Amino acid sequence: MKHLKEKWVEVQAILKTALQDISYETWFAPLTPLRTDEKSDKIYIDPYASMNQNILTGRYMPLLESSIAEVFGKHYKVVFEYIKDRAGGNVSYGGTGEEFDGEFYFNPRYNFSTFVVGNNNKYAHAAALAVATAPSDDYNPLFLYGGSGLGKTHLMHAIGHHILQFHPKLKPLYVSSEMFTNEMIKAISEKKTGEFRNKYRKIDVLLIDDIQFLEGKEGTQEEFFYTFEALYQANKQIIISSDRPPNKLSNFDERLRGRFQWNVVADISPPDYETRVAILRKKAELEGLTLDDDLEDVIELICEKVKFNIRELEGAFTRIVTFSNLMNEPINRILAREVLKDILLAADFNITPDSIKKIVCKHYGIKLSDIESSKRTKALAFPRQVAMYLCREMTDLSLPKIGEVFGGRDHTTVLYACDKIATEMQKNISLKETLDLLKNIINGKK
Repeated sequence: MKHLKEKWVEVQAILKTALQDISYETWFAPLTPLRTDEKSDKIYIDPYASMNQNILTGRYMPLLESSIAEVFGKHYKVVFEYIKDRAGGNVSYGGTGEEFDGEFYFNPRYNFSTFVVGNNNKYAHAAALAVATAPSDDYNPLFLYGGSGLGKTHLMHAIGHHILQFHPKLKPLYVSSEMFTNEMIKAISEKKTGEFRNKYRKIDVLLIDDIQFLEGKEGTQEEFFYTFEALYQANKQIIISSDRPPNKLSNFDERLRGRFQWNVVADISPPDYETRVAILRKKAELEGLTLDDDLEDVIELICEKVKFNIRELEGAFTRIVTFSNLMNEPINRILAREVLKDILLAADFNITPDSIKKIVCKHYGIKLSDIESSKRTKALAFPRQVAMYLCREMTDLSLPKIGEVFGGRDHTTVLYACDKIATEMQKNISLKETLDLLKNIINGKK
């Protein structure tokens, strides 16, 4: 084992020289070598978290395996294997015998120092910081809401990191509503509901993400209601996120909606231009890039075109940096326009629900008023479903917002339409070709 650790130091040194500091620290620094299998030529590595494993496998595996081969003098196939009893990852709290698995993991990139505060999120940030500083004090529960990719999950992970650092005796737990649901179903099937409830009753801070996915799940909602009650009565902190405010959660237990509004409800809206620029400057800093005139020009270009989603904003920037590194080309506006031509073209053509509806109506030979009407004939229903699907694919609108622009329909109707078209497209080549054609027309390519 000592030999393996010594060799691993050399592997890390190679990786560190080959990567940007932020990339190394995020994905490679947490890696722990476990053992080698000389018979099968495999090296087993603890990736720390599932996200690390996914990124390493999809993006960095050739670099990782070649670095290992350079140090060990032979090629090993990397096999990821999680270990238990690790602070900050998969952990077991002393004396309880209960394991908090992967959902406990807090993304190291998501902390308060990397969160850019602007007019769109300053109230949510202030509330999150107050909760992290003094859990269960004044702001319980804290309900964060906003569209996808605006920073809700970032703030929740930041709260978790802060608590782990400054309140080490507290036990925080981050979980998505989907994970909560699946865990509950598993507990019921294995007749372990008592253990399931005991786990959630003994934590000090519960951070549950995307609560809107519990809509229509009456059994899960009931279980979460009792979890909420137990934690609240025990003065334990609860933080909840959603894509919409509590009063807009349909098919939801009224008792829960009411409790979500007991204290702070803070929204996060799309960032203004200045905040978008600040976000990308911060990202450039974390990537170790120099903010010269060319990079500033690229940042301004991205921020002019990507307006509503921080995840897409950062994704566009990452695409440029990655391409620059791979092709050894300087980052400038020319490179950015080439790499982001799909995004820029879409932005230039100002894709909106109205433009999508008009193009779909023209293709199917129906009136705009018909697609927005309550008529349910097949000749109208199918084009309407296609238009809903394209709105979800090509805009940043939430399901409820899409429903609003289609005559005030419920978000479940939109979800059904999108799922139906997506399923049908898999087995109907003609429909896929039609959708590709419509996308090209909407993007101005036809």
